Amino acid sequence: MGSRPKLEKIELSMDSSRIYGYTRAIMLSNDRNISFMKMHGLGNDFVIIDSRHKRINLPANLIRKLGDRNFGVGFDQLGIIQNSEVSDAHLTFFNSDGSISATCGNATRCIANFLMLETKKDEIDLSTDHISLQAKREIDGSVSVNMGLPDIRWQKIPLLEEVDTLFLPIPGQPTATSMGNPHCSFFVDNLDQVKIEEEGAKIENHPLFPQKTNVQYVSVVSQDRLRVRVWERGVGVTKASGSSACAVVAASVRRKITGNQVHVELDGGNLVVNYKDDGIWMNGPTMHVFDGQINTQFLDSVYEK
Repeated sequence: MGSRPKLEKIELSMDSSRIYGYTRAIMLSNDRNISFMKMHGLGNDFVIIDSRHKRINLPANLIRKLGDRNFGVGFDQLGIIQNSEVSDAHLTFFNSDGSISATCGNATRCIANFLMLETKKDEIDLSTDHISLQAKREIDGSVSVNMGLPDIRWQKIPLLEEVDTLFLPIPGQPTATSMGNPHCSFFVDNLDQVKIEEEGAKIENHPLFPQKTNVQYVSVVSQDRLRVRVWERGVGVTKASGSSACAVVAASVRRKITGNQVHVELDGGNLVVNYKDDGIWMNGPTMHVFDGQINTQFLDSVYEK
């Protein structure tokens, strides 16, 4: 067997803390084992790795293998928690195909919930390479995050050329929005007739979007309720998407279809999105499902190929 690249050493120390009412132990094991948390927001699922106390190198091929639902752990996005000098934590996100994602609203809410329980705070500040995010716990225990203001300038979405972002020159005249990542929202009469697996893949790779795009198909239920299905860039059909829900509401407000506070019905459940002057706030439930470790046998198998 030929030589293979090595992961950076992961320094683990024995640490027990009470989280969610039970003792969570970080085990001392082989220094290449990687601890993770599995979480989801409305079925939009994530592997979250806390690297605040250990250095971890995750090359794209390892992320792709981890994201495989048959041969890995499986996730829509991978989230990395890192230390930050300007916020409570710095977040980095990757899609299951190994590509980087500038933002992930539901994963941000899940991580915020974890950190607020850890620090016993009801509000925290988070940061990514692109934006600072505020998160808070609501009275009912749910978590809200401010995803910032949408950007509708064609070059910031980005689009290949200058066009009207409210009505794109694509059949169906969708609306383009950036929430830190590109979105293309189609408003349709009958959501059940949309072949999302076929149409979503085509639009994701449409030449008007040089960085590809997330795609939403939207049916208007009422002035304060939308039914949405999502094709996520780098993932495919997903049960829910926080940034997509925010982009859809931004588009519906621009098109004068809804008011600023909207219940967004997704395949996995409902989010409440509130378009305010300081940004688009998104609220919904979170779930921490289990903790686990990525074994060295799996890591070795990735590099044996």
